[in-house]
Amino acid sequence: MLRRLLPTLLALGCGLLALGWGLVSLQRIFTQEREDARAQVRSRRIALEQLAAESLRTALAQMMKTHLPKLNSAVGDPLLPAEGYYLLFRGHQFLPRVDWPREGADVPAQANYTMLAHALDDGQAPSPYQERLARLRAAEAALASGSEARKDAAVESLLRYHAAHPLPADQELPFTLLMVEYLQRGEDTQPLIRALVREGLPEELGGMARDAGLQRNLLRARPQLTQPDFNFLQARIVALSITLSEPSDAFVARVQEAGAGALVLPEPLDGPTLLAEQWYVEPAAEQVHGLAVDMGALLSELTQELRERNLIPRDGQVRLGPGGVARPLKHPGLEVATPGWAAAEADIEARYGLKTLLVAACGALASAIAALAVVAQQRKYRFVELKSDFVSTVSHELRTPLASIRLLGETLERRLGKSPEAGDYPTRIVRAAEGLHFLVENILSFNRIDKGRWALRPARVRLEEAVGNLRHDLMDAVTVPVELSSDVGDVELDADASLVRMLFANLGRNACLYNLRSPVVLTVRAYPQPGFGATVLFSDNGVGIPPEEWERVFQDFYRLTTPGPEVHGSGLGLALCRRIMGLHQGSIQVASSGPEGTTFALTFPETRR
Repeated sequence: MLRRLLPTLLALGCGLLALGWGLVSLQRIFTQEREDARAQVRSRRIALEQLAAESLRTALAQMMKTHLPKLNSAVGDPLLPAEGYYLLFRGHQFLPRVDWPREGADVPAQANYTMLAHALDDGQAPSPYQERLARLRAAEAALASGSEARKDAAVESLLRYHAAHPLPADQELPFTLLMVEYLQRGEDTQPLIRALVREGLPEELGGMARDAGLQRNLLRARPQLTQPDFNFLQARIVALSITLSEPSDAFVARVQEAGAGALVLPEPLDGPTLLAEQWYVEPAAEQVHGLAVDMGALLSELTQELRERNLIPRDGQVRLGPGGVARPLKHPGLEVATPGWAAAEADIEARYGLKTLLVAACGALASAIAALAVVAQQRKYRFVELKSDFVSTVSHELRTPLASIRLLGETLERRLGKSPEAGDYPTRIVRAAEGLHFLVENILSFNRIDKGRWALRPARVRLEEAVGNLRHDLMDAVTVPVELSSDVGDVELDADASLVRMLFANLGRNACLYNLRSPVVLTVRAYPQPGFGATVLFSDNGVGIPPEEWERVFQDFYRLTTPGPEVHGSGLGLALCRRIMGLHQGSIQVASSGPEGTTFALTFPETRR
């Protein structure tokens, strides 16, 4: 059965391979379509993210440009607010201010203030203060005299000496505080004395070099003082500022200002960078400027800008994607998210999944059809084999009774002879049995050859002898007269003698069956071709075969329709002839056919002479 199924299996295999290749190619197309669609969505998103990143860089750079003057001013003036600013110069952080009082509970500044206050009364003071206190008393006396010239000269002399002889902060600040408290006259306080509280002295009196006012000087000296000293001086300076109606809110605010501490910058800092989503820093030569930023507000502004430009829908937004603490603004990691894009990607995946499912369904359906086809063919060939086995079995069973019938018929024919009572019945019985026996042998031989069970027994077969066997077979099998002539010379074939006899017998019987003439004329001619075999032409004077039927007559069970009485036959004769020639690696075909008869050409290989 496998031999019969092999062509079907090969055809189905080739078909499945072609279909599989087509489905794989189709799946690749679907995959490429999905990638292209996703790439379109991704490219639009990337373009918008790049636009948002550029807008963010522009906005932050503009903010830095706007705030840079205030940042620089805050570095030089400790009374100016510094919250939200950052400045690093040569590795030292100036902003946010991180200068805190030194640790300790000692109060040298407060002790110096107390000592100086007593010294003004009793005249006893350490050497650094003797000249200062003397000039301070002189200035107080000048203020008491009422002479403007004397006042100005005494105060200026005191301040010049003060500027020319600096002291440590825990000595300088208590003396300056005491000096202003001692010389202040409320609303009538001298401008130079008033300037010592907040505005500071002019440059010629050491204002830029040393004395920028008590408020600024205390803030600058904070790291050199302990917390108790700082609190003492702060309280007295605030009280003095209130007495003189000098602004002190900024001073109090700076005292209470909470610094952000030291910022840790990434190494290296190659360009503008976001730190912890709270600071924007920008390197410039030996310094790094920075601003505290509200990323939520900035991203909201970017989102609104893109919405107004109809680049994203109303439900879209710009946000910061996952990232580290430091985000270089070259790649800030912005994400533009819209529900529409998520829906588009989901739709792409859904379409791809549906197409993939269809491809898989087609593959499964094709496999199922192929399996059903194999099963159907298997059942078909199984049925054919069963039928063939049945016919073969029946034919085998018919052999024995046919042989008995033939033997009995021949016995009757010999014993009765020409008896009038018997007539020709014994002869007719023998011929009928012979015809039925020939049919059984044809069926059995056809079945064995078709299943590949015939073991070929090649031998040297003389064509002249084969023609003689044909003459004998036809004489006993047909009732019409037959004239058989041959021109085969001494040609010999390498063939199975029994199959050659069956081949010629079938051709001869067919010629007698499909014939309206009497006698039936048969001619056998042989044409040897050295090295290529021999061609045997078998001719008759039968009714002929139409040209369109020349190939069909060799099909299994095919019977030719002829004019005249119906011809009975099995349709196996010529089909068996073709199989016999196939076993011998030869061929049989209709060489010519017409109303005058038909000629069959039989080509045998390896002819011997």
